[in-house]
Amino acid sequence: MRWWRKSLAAQFICFLLMALVVSQAISFLVSWDERDKALRAASKGEFISRTASLAKLLESIPPSFHTDVLRASGTTYTRFWLTTDDPIDAAVWRKQAITRLAEPLPNLLPAYSKPELISAAPSTAPSIPAIHFFDKAVASEGWTQLSSEMWTLPRFAKFLPLGESHGMGIAVQLSNGQWLNSVYRKTIASALWNSQSLISLAITAATLALIGIMVANRIARPMRRLAGAAEALGRGQSVEPLPETGPDDIRRTTEAFNRMQARLTRFVEDRTRMLAAISHDLRTPLTSLRLRAEFVSDPDVQQRMLTTIEEIQTMTEAALAFAREEAVTEPTRTVNLTALIESLCDDLSDLGQNVVFLDSPKITYRCRPEGLRRATRNLIENAVRYGGGARVRLSERPSGVQIIIEDDGPGIPEEDFERVFAPFFRLETSRNRETGGVGLGLSIARATVRHHGGDITLARPEKGLRATITLPKSVRSAEAA
Repeated sequence: MRWWRKSLAAQFICFLLMALVVSQAISFLVSWDERDKALRAASKGEFISRTASLAKLLESIPPSFHTDVLRASGTTYTRFWLTTDDPIDAAVWRKQAITRLAEPLPNLLPAYSKPELISAAPSTAPSIPAIHFFDKAVASEGWTQLSSEMWTLPRFAKFLPLGESHGMGIAVQLSNGQWLNSVYRKTIASALWNSQSLISLAITAATLALIGIMVANRIARPMRRLAGAAEALGRGQSVEPLPETGPDDIRRTTEAFNRMQARLTRFVEDRTRMLAAISHDLRTPLTSLRLRAEFVSDPDVQQRMLTTIEEIQTMTEAALAFAREEAVTEPTRTVNLTALIESLCDDLSDLGQNVVFLDSPKITYRCRPEGLRRATRNLIENAVRYGGGARVRLSERPSGVQIIIEDDGPGIPEEDFERVFAPFFRLETSRNRETGGVGLGLSIARATVRHHGGDITLARPEKGLRATITLPKSVRSAEAA
């Protein structure tokens, strides 16, 4: 049922087809009884008219032609024959009708044909097995007189219904005293779904399916565009406002998304301006404190004051850098991620750091390359600083891309795996910038990766520490979505 959950078009079409089948079934059930009655009435009228015409014909031709006319008038569903007695007993007449219907239709060859050819010629109609067609006939049913509305001849005719077998019989006395007997039997198909109804249903279903696909695509297209824009916005990409078109529900959803995006953009811009103002305002008191510290006569106290001022300035600048990093402004573009990380490793190796880039598949990825490069560099430098070296490789998974940095150092306790990403948290508590900075490097790295929709996780292999940058599958830009 995966396709059912994933496709709006599939659900829409299935509901349409279900509604079609249900409506057609109800329509057939409602009209079936009327259809059966109409078919029976049409068959009865045609049979009575045919019998009346044959009676007129027999009265107008010499008796010598009666046999040939009766033979020529028979069909697969009707038989005609003459009797001298009035068929009073309905049960006896039914048996005679069964016998007549079981007889094959004769070949109507010219009268001048040779007898041997007539006997050798095959029958033009298949033989009907002598089965009891009228087993279901009600025993109490007997002859009734046809009304003048249905029977147009001056002399009356007797009519005999043959029960559920949809058969009927007529007996009418001719002017010469003989009785013309006629029997009709044709089973009406009782199946609700015949070939015509199935073809009609298939054509209607195909038409509705095409209409459903067009309607579902019209509904799903702006939803897909909205989903792509939301994904891009969540990764920190710059997204153009979406066109506010379509039905009211979709248009209002798009308008809400555009308003949300504008508010988020204003919020980030306002915060960036505020932090820039704070940075500017803090420089003046820090400079004033530094100048006043120069007038302190005790060299030891003076050095401690200058150290504290420098630490405050360093932490302030780091905090501002962290905030600016969250307010991403770098444009997103497609790069060769493998080449980007390999060049970073080569640069660090040229600077004398123990960094090795392992063989990795070529991976093309849409990202903010400078931000991702800084985040990876931070993890590599930590591995070199605390683990003595770094091994870097890339891996492509069905869910996305992984950048793996491993070292052979002492590692860190598992209970600190998440704490090291908190701002200003340091395992080394001396606050010496030479041994660990101010504790914002990993926070900035994780913020950058999370802006790409990914995350940084830590693990302890048999030796050392493994840091993994996991990036989701690359998505199209909002314009292409």
